[in-house]
Amino acid sequence: MLDYRKTYTLPFQFEIPNYTKEYLNNKSIIKSWIKFFKRYLFIVVKGQRKLEVFSILPKHQNILWINISAPSLGDSLMDLSSRVLLKNKKVDLFIDKKNVHLYINDNIFNNVYSSFDSIEENKYNLVIIDSYSSRSIDIKSKIVPKTSFIGMFGLYNGPEVNRVLFSFHQMNHLLGYIKSEDEINISAKASMSISKVDQELVNSIGLPSNYIAIVLGGEWDYRTYNKWDEVIKKIFDNNSQVNIVFIGSDNAELIAKKLSAQFSMNNIFNCVAKYSFNQTAMIVKQGDIVLCCDGGLMHAANAMGTIIVPLFARLSPKMQLTDSINAFPLFDEENVNNILVENIFEEYYKASSFVDNHPQGE
Repeated sequence: MLDYRKTYTLPFQFEIPNYTKEYLNNKSIIKSWIKFFKRYLFIVVKGQRKLEVFSILPKHQNILWINISAPSLGDSLMDLSSRVLLKNKKVDLFIDKKNVHLYINDNIFNNVYSSFDSIEENKYNLVIIDSYSSRSIDIKSKIVPKTSFIGMFGLYNGPEVNRVLFSFHQMNHLLGYIKSEDEINISAKASMSISKVDQELVNSIGLPSNYIAIVLGGEWDYRTYNKWDEVIKKIFDNNSQVNIVFIGSDNAELIAKKLSAQFSMNNIFNCVAKYSFNQTAMIVKQGDIVLCCDGGLMHAANAMGTIIVPLFARLSPKMQLTDSINAFPLFDEENVNNILVENIFEEYYKASSFVDNHPQGE
């Protein structure tokens, strides 16, 4: 029962991209066991141990999903991607308040909560918990203390994995392997629902009918590309009629203004920090191609089905992408800025050819 290998052993029968070897090479067995034991003990102390179950059964029709351990937008989209496998259930979501907007119009989640007050404890016959972190277990024990629960990551805690494939394969496992390995692998992807209000707002902006979007800025230096000006120049040198839309959050405002001024004679549309994440996802959806680094808007593009030219560092493309995504990725072991401008343009050109041969809607 007290087997710390659960912290790095995939809980389902199929293999997915993971960095388990790298994790074990740099991790103390003693520290791993201590962390595992603390989590196990916390479940016991909170009176939850006997409530743990290991399958989602037909009788589990009213479900509360607690997703609180990884609050970044990208992680949330990946970790909750497998909710589509619960389309025949009534599922509510409890999530960090900053992510509520992602799911407020969702096709699967009926209600989305970020506070304890509005949740009816007796409404649910099963709780899905993202991981068995102390925070997740504590929240579960406070809002639905007597309801059976099941884990997605559970006690698994350590190695990097492809989070979308993990989510889908774990959900498939919990549901009793209702789909084959191949069926999961070819269909697994994040998803988003954009409200009609946001769709109409984006349609009113006046963007051209065809454009590429470039995601500027970034939270982490090693995942923030600093040579977009050179890439843009090569794109315009190849075709001066291309329309380019800049997107990104507040940290990209300065570079967006600089690039807009630098290419003032070209077809540039600056949408950086002007629209919500969901509205920006709609801009992404209407674009032909998205050039980006690994980040939230890349995952939004994947959810929208837009072709991407993504730049990765440290985590390889296989750790972030799935077979259902049309991507032309580039990777460096240390920093996206080590990726050559020429290589980005080459992948952009391939993506453009793909767009020409696969019009939207086909």
